[in-house]
Amino acid sequence: MLLSADGTRTSGTAALFSEPGRKGGIPPWAGDFRLATTATGIKNPVGKTLTLEMPDGRSGKVVVQGVKGGSKSTILALMGEDQPPF
Repeated sequence: MLLSADGTRTSGTAALFSEPGRKGGIPPWAGDFRLATTATGIKNPVGKTLTLEMPDGRSGKVVVQGVKGGSKSTILALMGEDQPPF
């Protein structure tokens, strides 16, 4: 689930991964978020900071890097901020 600053919830499926850690820093993480077919989506999402909520209750901040997909599916490319929620 993605949560926007105005409280709008967008359902979908996330595929997340982490990069090798850098010395002394938080390991970067990223992923894709495929919007559910019933989701209306987020208007102009690129550059927006959202909260990614995991099914187990953990969450993390993400920035939308881009939008992929066609008429039947929309995928948001995400870049994580802070600690990964997985």
